[in-house]
Formats: sequence, structure tokens, C-alpha cells
Amino acid sequence: MSDTPYLISLNEACRLTSLSRTAINRWRDLGKFPAAVPLGRKRVAFVRTEVEQWIHDRIAERAIKQRGAA
Repeated sequence: MSDTPYLISLNEACRLTSLSRTAINRWRDLGKFPAAVPLGRKRVAFVRTEVEQWIHDRIAERAIKQRGAA
């Protein structure tokens, strides 16, 4: 595995998270989604490992909530 960050498009972030573009942008506006990397005036990307970590964090939160409900 390389240390070089791998950038993914907003569409790929949608595929990885199963969220719509609108939902991701809402999370971004709240500061609760990985920051976008600007690539041009109308183009952004995301660091894949940061999006993957965001997914893992959601899973970890679920586990914490499930333990608390038990």
C-alpha cells in the first residue's frame, strides 16, 4: 500500500457511503464529513482514506449505541 493519498470524486464518495450528493453536502455543511479537496472552480474530490474512516466511525457509533441500549 502506498502512502500517496488517493482522491475520489463526490460520486464515488456517494457510492462508498450509500448517501446522496445532497446528504453528503449537508454533512459537509455541518462540518461532519471529511473536507473536500478543491480541484478547480467547480470540481472537488475527497481523500479516500478519510471517507473510509468516516464510514468506520459511523459503524463504531452504532456499536456504542447498541451497547448503551442493552
